[in-house]
Amino acid sequence: QVQLVESGGGLAKPGDSLTLSCAASARTPTMAWFRQIPGKEREFVGGINWTGGTTYYADSVKGRFTVSRVNPKNTMYLQMNNLKPEDTAVYYCAAHRGTIVYKSHTRYDYWGQGTQVTVSS
Repeated sequence: QVQLVESGGGLAKPGDSLTLSCAASARTPTMAWFRQIPGKEREFVGGINWTGGTTYYADSVKGRFTVSRVNPKNTMYLQMNNLKPEDTAVYYCAAHRGTIVYKSHTRYDYWGQGTQVTVSS
């Protein structure tokens, strides 16, 4: 079982930046970030392939968020810039053993416990 642990969430003001980290216990070729607002389905935020050369983003975060990874550390990051109140959610790290970056949460086998991000003035 691959363990994923998110960190870095917290309270931010609109326009601020936060960086989330996801530490994996083993090599995970494909990793992604999802977020969930109460009452809504889990939403794709961004994903990254093994080399880091291919990334995908939801339209709502494109240009503001950046997904990256450091493979020797089995760690993925989500840099969030120009945060907005609508970014408030629980953010989850996900991974699967294949090489394709999927936008559907049903495609991922491993999940972290989530970290809360709250954007408020």
